[in-house]
Amino acid sequence: MTFIRTIPPAEAEGKVKELYDLDVRDLGYVSNGTQAMSLRPDAFMAWEALRKTVRSKMRLRRYELVTLASASALHCTY
Repeated sequence: MTFIRTIPPAEAEGKVKELYDLDVRDLGYVSNGTQAMSLRPDAFMAWEALRKTVRSKMRLRRYELVTLASASALHCTY
C-alpha cells in the first residue's frame, strides 16, 4: 500500500484551506483527491481546470461513460 504525506484538514492554511473549505461546502467532507494534492495546490487547481474544460464539452452521460470506461481499462477499483 502506498502512503503519501498530506496536510490534515486541521492544519490547512492558505490555498490548501480554501480548497478544503470548498470540498466541505460542496461535499460535506475533504475528498481524498484534494487531500492527496495538498502539497501541490497549484497543480491541483490546474488539474481541476483541465477536468472542467474537458467536461464542459460533453453531456453528463458521455462524461460518465468515458470515466467508467477509463477506470475499467485501467483496472481501477477506487
